Amino acid sequence: MTPAHSAPTGMPRRAGRPRSEHADRAIITAALEEFAESGPDGVGIERVAARAGVGKATIYRRWPGKEDLLLDALGALRIPLPQPKGESVRDDLVALLEALRTQAADPRLVRQFALLMGEGDRYPRLLERYVEAVVEPRREMLRAVLRRGVATGELREGTSVELAVDLLTGAVLGRARPVQRAERGYARRLVDELLTGLASR
Repeated sequence: MTPAHSAPTGMPRRAGRPRSEHADRAIITAALEEFAESGPDGVGIERVAARAGVGKATIYRRWPGKEDLLLDALGALRIPLPQPKGESVRDDLVALLEALRTQAADPRLVRQFALLMGEGDRYPRLLERYVEAVVEPRREMLRAVLRRGVATGELREGTSVELAVDLLTGAVLGRARPVQRAERGYARRLVDELLTGLASR
């Protein structure tokens, strides 16, 4: 994962050794792991440097402080979802939600989400970046499938797309706790139940 703050193409390169993409990736990965374990308050440049196998000076040459580092680290969180096939709204929703269900079972992602939501008031820039990099791309894929369903008549006219997205994602993420893990087949049943109410009559 490469940080999103590299110099624009065509800008003059500063003198000195070229930046190491390997070091960049190692630092970003270490920052995300520290964040997942300890939250933003627990992330320290010295600990990130030790985990990444670099010196603190290497990090400070790239980022002035830990919040700027975390902003780039969260911006690098690109968690792919399957591309909708466009043949069936139901099948596309099931595939997307099954991918979300699988990802929600990863304790590292659960901790990142929970910690960031809990610290969002004190770290609004981090919360905004997480929503921009992770939350909104997922929601937009679901919105696109639902809008297509309305346009093709698979879903009833006047369907509240935003509310449907809330219901679908909330139902999956709400079961992201170890004591109530969403089991296999849950995504299919969830979509079928929702579409019963949204289907064109």
